[in-house]
Amino acid sequence: MRVPERLEPLLDGGVIEEVIRPLMSGKEAEVYLVHSGGELRVAKVYKNAQHRSFQHRTDYTEGRRTRSSRGQRAMAKGSRHGRAQTEMAWRSAEVDAIGRLRSAGVRVPEPHAFVEGVLVMELVRGIDGGPAPRMVDVDFSREEANDLFQLLLREVVKMLCAGIIHADLSDFNILMSADGPVIIDLPQAVDPASNQSAKKLFVRDVNNLTSFLGRFAPALRSTQYGLEIWDLYARNELDPDTELTGKFITKKSKVVVSSLLEDILAVEQEARERREALGLPAPRPARKPVVYEEAPAPKPRPQPSAAAAPAEGEASKKKKRRRRRRGRGGAGQGSNGNGNAATPKAPKGPVVQTRGSAKGAPNSGDSDAPKPKRRRRRRRRRGPRRDGGGDSAPTHA
Repeated sequence: MRVPERLEPLLDGGVIEEVIRPLMSGKEAEVYLVHSGGELRVAKVYKNAQHRSFQHRTDYTEGRRTRSSRGQRAMAKGSRHGRAQTEMAWRSAEVDAIGRLRSAGVRVPEPHAFVEGVLVMELVRGIDGGPAPRMVDVDFSREEANDLFQLLLREVVKMLCAGIIHADLSDFNILMSADGPVIIDLPQAVDPASNQSAKKLFVRDVNNLTSFLGRFAPALRSTQYGLEIWDLYARNELDPDTELTGKFITKKSKVVVSSLLEDILAVEQEARERREALGLPAPRPARKPVVYEEAPAPKPRPQPSAAAAPAEGEASKKKKRRRRRRGRGGAGQGSNGNGNAATPKAPKGPVVQTRGSAKGAPNSGDSDAPKPKRRRRRRRRRGPRRDGGGDSAPTHA
């Protein structure tokens, strides 16, 4: 096969002897099966930032630091040098995480070399001796799913105690080897002490395991291991051997329930003491709920007989005719109900005299009548005063 360009420096340096075939491709890297050190291994080639499909990468890179203060300032500014440093830190994060997790006893692959942004590590083998399948490609019984969930839960607790959260743990990032599950793909691992999204990412990892294995063991879906583990970690009470129950009640609900119980007990105690002071017997226990019988169904109304149906039909027709006549304003338009023409009523209120109308005639308010034209009085232009007063020139006789 054609050797990828990123693997040529490793071939020239003797880190790998042969590239056999591509093994798998993910959203941030491509994995090749290679021959290195006299055995089969895998070479993980990380993709460039513009070719990766990893969403919201800033949530995972928050809190990451480099040894160089200059590089750290450049990463914060987002300059060209800073972007190169961020890319280098992204590629080397998996190597650092794997080293710390192997020291903590977590089941992760063993790294062999990291050259030019390419990670060479051991090949995780399955039962048949070939590359191990992913957990998503394997079916389990209910007992196997429960045992596998408890084993992975212990691995997650070990990781958290070692100061690492996978942040993308799912059934796609766990390989089923011959001797148990192996966790892979850690370039997005975060530090819970310096990342503000650590709790959200951790609970999501545990929920992903619960959701997948809950298909085979439905009882797992009602557990709350993620919140329980994080609460113990936040209170500094978590260690790899801590016993977990899968039950968790938030502090808010604890306060509400406890306060309600305290109020109920206080009221009962106060009522008991008051009755004892008055010489009355203790209050009776609560009465049992009264069970009411269902009410009988209502009797159906009697249906009218066939003989009465025509009479009712005629009566309804007469009513419709009356309503129709009332809607038209009586027996006929402009009538008083008896067929006679209705006389117009005189307008109410005082008679108003308007300009142009006859003297003493009422204002009918007819808008169609022509309105008299209003004459405008022409304003005479004042000339110079004859008596010589004001600013005008004096006149001579």
